[in-house]
Amino acid sequence: MKRLHRLLAVLSILHLVTVGLATAARAYAVAPAGGPDALGFSSSRLARIAAWQQSQVDAGAFSGAVAAIARNGKVAYLRAVGFRDRAKTIPLQPDAIFWIASMTKPVTSVAAMMLVEEGKLDLAAPVHQYLPELKDMMVGVETKDPVTGQSKLALEPQKRPMTVEDLLRHTSGLVYPEGNTAVHKLYRDSGQYWPSLSRDRTLEDLVSGLVRIPLAYQPGEVFEYGLSVEVLGRVVEVASGQPLDQFLDSRLFKPLGMVDTAFWVPPEKRARLIDPPVGVPIRPDRDITKPTTMFSGSGGLVSTAADYLRFSQMLLNGGELDGVRILVPATVRRMTTSALPPDIRFASGIAVGPRGGSTFGLGFAIRTNATWSWVPGSVGSYTWNGRWGSYFWVDPAEKLIAIQLIQAGTENYDQFWAPFRNLTYGAFRVPDPGVPDAGAAPVRIDSDTLAAYAGTYRLGSPSSRDMQVPREFGGLGVDVATENGQLKVVSPIRGMPAAKAGIMAGDIITHLDDAAIQGLSLNQAIEKMRGPVNTNVRLRIIRKGQDGPIELPLVRARIRLQGAVDLQVVNKDGHLLIEASGDLPVLDFEKGAAITVVPTSSNEFFVDGGDHTRLAFLRDGAGPMRLVLNPGPWQITAQRIN
Repeated sequence: MKRLHRLLAVLSILHLVTVGLATAARAYAVAPAGGPDALGFSSSRLARIAAWQQSQVDAGAFSGAVAAIARNGKVAYLRAVGFRDRAKTIPLQPDAIFWIASMTKPVTSVAAMMLVEEGKLDLAAPVHQYLPELKDMMVGVETKDPVTGQSKLALEPQKRPMTVEDLLRHTSGLVYPEGNTAVHKLYRDSGQYWPSLSRDRTLEDLVSGLVRIPLAYQPGEVFEYGLSVEVLGRVVEVASGQPLDQFLDSRLFKPLGMVDTAFWVPPEKRARLIDPPVGVPIRPDRDITKPTTMFSGSGGLVSTAADYLRFSQMLLNGGELDGVRILVPATVRRMTTSALPPDIRFASGIAVGPRGGSTFGLGFAIRTNATWSWVPGSVGSYTWNGRWGSYFWVDPAEKLIAIQLIQAGTENYDQFWAPFRNLTYGAFRVPDPGVPDAGAAPVRIDSDTLAAYAGTYRLGSPSSRDMQVPREFGGLGVDVATENGQLKVVSPIRGMPAAKAGIMAGDIITHLDDAAIQGLSLNQAIEKMRGPVNTNVRLRIIRKGQDGPIELPLVRARIRLQGAVDLQVVNKDGHLLIEASGDLPVLDFEKGAAITVVPTSSNEFFVDGGDHTRLAFLRDGAGPMRLVLNPGPWQITAQRIN
């Protein structure tokens, strides 16, 4: 592996394009893949990942990116785009070292489960069994005086102790400072979180500081992403008898050959370290060029794409890689299966829960509902991400691992995940496309028939391997969540009907058109708020400080989500020309590159080149025209929208 990194360091990006797959295979310590086509990918469509990343570099979204994709245990794609430095003078290489931030959390979670298997750690045990100082932590309950309107924070004991499992699944009541409750404010006012992570302190110091702040929720009742895994790292130290860095290095990194993963970057490797984003100051806790005693189990690691591929492949293999057993398969299944109670409440601000078609296991978010998911992939795929935009997922059904490492200096770094994920699944080839005989007699279609096919067609996704929320629908533009059986407004979207009508965060929606919301699931309530564009709906809400309910009339507007996939079909000079016109390319079709398709019957066509996409225009009675791409088991259906 060290020899590999020296080789990669001298390769230019251009050279990597031509010989990168063989190099990637060596980086991954597996047999050469023989090209992405052998692994079920289209080489030309995989290349769109680099093109999209380059467009983001050109726009200043991030300076560079490394993407890695493996399938069936072999590397299909490993490429660097952009620059290593802020000045954009040094080309980024595939062995670049990144701060992976919260992608540390799955690593710490695996460490904890190793100790569970060894009998040194009990998931059901109270955390105070390992960290006695946390035994008497109170829970903060915010109340409002009905006379003065002033809020105050009352303290109550835990109904049941916080458990080790609560730490793994973020139901401990520990939170991050970001948030609008009184407890979140206490975190901010007390200096938790990041000042306590200065690199000359320890996890023990952090835990001692947390004792002075109440929990935000009763353990086990609310999922909220927060400091849980930081505390879990300290639990690993106590249960193993080793500092977290030593445990991870000796028990995980060295056995798996993760040669560049650590809590800091030594001088001899700094030439491979990517600069932080432009405009982002280097906080003391994030200066990864200096040794540290604060082994942040939630966000302290640096790594490379090759290293994290090895970690992910171990998980995909059921806990083993290259003859090294880290976990037994049953443990991996437990970690990647929902661990949340059925009555759990999801705090706002994170895409885990019914609104995102996902749940949480022991260290990973898990895709559970294809219809509601915001991203493509198989049900059962598991994932996590890190601040500044690093992101990975594992799709067991497709034997797929994908990793994108970037450093984006924006709070909206999640905008870079869906395009990468869509482009990855969009690169899958269709088995045996059944291209018509090129020597067959040409088919002629009259101009009226061709004209009937012209228009814009919208797809749910550029991939045949998933279902998603429609990219466009009629709605009110409001983010809601369920809380204590009520439908609570998290935030109205600026410029949308809900915001224009005066709906505010914290409002409780009780009725839609005189129908009570009580008893509906979150997804059922959201479906009722959706409907055809320009149709009317009445909301009845309860607002703090108001004596009675408020009735608000609204008109549904067109809601268009990021990642729309459109195809524009044009009839020109007796031929159909097709190009992508939405946010993403699909199969052979890209924006600005119209392709003339060849007819094989009055309603069927194919692309004579590329990946030979087949098309069929279909209509059910008087319904709208549909465009079916690659009809058959892997078909993608597009609905005509104009």
